[in-house]
Formats: sequence, C-alpha cells, structure tokens
Amino acid sequence: MAKKKTNSDSSISKKTKNDVAVGVVGSGSFATAIVKMLVENCKTVHWCVRNEFVKGAIELRGHNPTYLTAVNFNLKNLKLTTDVNELVTACDVVVLATPSIYLSDTLDKMTCEYKDKIFVSAIKGIIPKVNDVVAHYLKEEFQIGFRNQAVIAGPCHAEEVAMERLSYLTVATVEDETSQKLVNIFNSDFIKVNSSKDILGNEYSAILKNIFAIGAGIASGLGYGDNFTAVFVSNAIREMETFLEAIYEAPRDVNESAYLGDLLVTAYSLFSRNRNLGNLIGKGYTVKSAIQSMNMVAEGYYAADSIYKTAKQKKLELPIIDTIYAILYEGKNAEKQFKKLTAKLN
Repeated sequence: MAKKKTNSDSSISKKTKNDVAVGVVGSGSFATAIVKMLVENCKTVHWCVRNEFVKGAIELRGHNPTYLTAVNFNLKNLKLTTDVNELVTACDVVVLATPSIYLSDTLDKMTCEYKDKIFVSAIKGIIPKVNDVVAHYLKEEFQIGFRNQAVIAGPCHAEEVAMERLSYLTVATVEDETSQKLVNIFNSDFIKVNSSKDILGNEYSAILKNIFAIGAGIASGLGYGDNFTAVFVSNAIREMETFLEAIYEAPRDVNESAYLGDLLVTAYSLFSRNRNLGNLIGKGYTVKSAIQSMNMVAEGYYAADSIYKTAKQKKLELPIIDTIYAILYEGKNAEKQFKKLTAKLN
C-alpha cells in the first residue's frame, strides 16, 4: 500500500510563497475557486479569462460575473488578461482549469517559450482533439514531460471553496521540489494539501468519478435510494481500481481521498454537475436536453465515450461503465439499463 505524505504544515516562509509567479487559465467555477486558493498565499495571481467581457466585469466589480459570484477579489492581487501567451510568459507555474473540450483551442494559441514552466492540470476530462488525458496531450503535443507537469485531484467542490469550508487537494507530480512548491501555494486555513507521485492514476480517477457520478445521479432520478447508491459506489471504486491497474500500474491505494474521497463527494453532493446531469436523465430528460439545460460542462458525458472504448480495447469487465455508455451514447432506456445493472452489482 502506498503511503501518501501530508504537507499541510509547511515550514516555508510567507515571503517565499508570495514570490511564486503563478497563473490560472480558465474562468469557470473551478478556475475561480483556484484563483481564490492562490490569492491566500501569493502576492499576485495572473488570470487568463475567456474574453474581454469577463475581464472587464471582474475589473469593474471584483468578482466573476458568471461563476462563484459571491467570491470577491482584491484587484491588487490579480493581473487579468485574455492572452494565454502573456500569462505563460509571466508565470513559472501555469494552472490549466478550462473544460477539457476547450483546452486545445486555448493552447493552440500558445507561441511563447514554455519549456521551463510547470503546467498543473485541474481538468478532469478527456481532450477530444487527441482522445486522451491532459498529461499525455501535453507530453505528445507540446513535449512537456512529466517532470514539468502536475495534476490536482479532490475532493474539492468549487462552491465549498467559495464558502471557505475545509477542503482537501491532492497534488500529483514526480518532482519533490515541484510538489513542495505547489503545496506551499495552495495550502491555507481552508485548503489542506496532500502529495502523490501517481500523475496518471490521479488524472484517470478524476475522470472516472465523473462518469460514475452520472450513474449515481441517474439512479437518484429513477427513484433508487441510499442503499442502492451505497452498493453502486462500492462497485464503482472497484471498477476504478480495475481500470487504473490496466492503464498504469503504480503503488496506489484507491481508498485514499484522491480516489475514493473524490468519487464519494461527486456521486453524492448536490453541487456535483455530473450527478445533476444524471439526475435529469433519470427523471426522463433526453441526454441532449439534459446537457442543454445545464450552464456548466459535465465532463463525465464527454469522457464516457473514450473510457468505454479504452475498457473494451483492454477487455475489461466494467458493468457500470457499460451501462452509462449505453444510456448516453446508444440511446438505451435508463430504467431498463439500471434494472439489468442491479443484477450485476454486489
């Protein structure tokens, strides 16, 4: 069993934390929450937002006009831009927090020097352009090796960060120095940070838990209760372990917070957009109408296709993944599919 090091009590001085040149790319709810985390420790946080409207609104009112609007920022702590090259040039640490479906459009504009930068993925989805995870996308498309990468995992809902409710992050990176730097800039009174070296395991688990959360939501919409959901999640964590071992063997314990904890909060929480998507489908919405009714991206929908096909290539038996794929992409009836699934769970 892999033992994870907790780094909540950092001995690094405040001045050292404040000197880190860090930026966030993205202006959704989790990107906004990450900016809130970083301003706790950093004198200046660079923030690349979607467009001039968002930039102007934040500069005028001190908060994101669309997401987590209750979070007010001291504008002296922010350097806003809509130019990804301006942000990357200015920063040593670049946190990527766009929805996965928009990342390639954003990074395709990156023409500046980025060789020595650290890229941190807070994205929990598959990149459609390459049908792969962010870690592989950065490595293959931009030659950014794992030594210059990190992955952020939960459990950490943006809405609870906004309310400064105690939340936990896991930062996965292979370099100890990078790990310590990231722990220092994220750790605060309401954010506790753990470290891991399982980059791919943390990234894939964050993707898988979104798919499973859609299933938990479907079950809720269909009228299944807490007893079934408990069995469903118990089976889901086993499917996650099976998938992770087939994709990338590493010393890991899926009962740790970055795996099981993130799965639990995403499957149960009313803040979970993936659970909410599933709940609408369970209540009778078509998949298309359920997606259109949401104002945020549910990453699990886009990831389910890729994960299902990868599982089939690996010849993995994953009944929950199969069921959710059939509902989302084959137009199968949710009630009938879940009735079949109940016979396969234990």
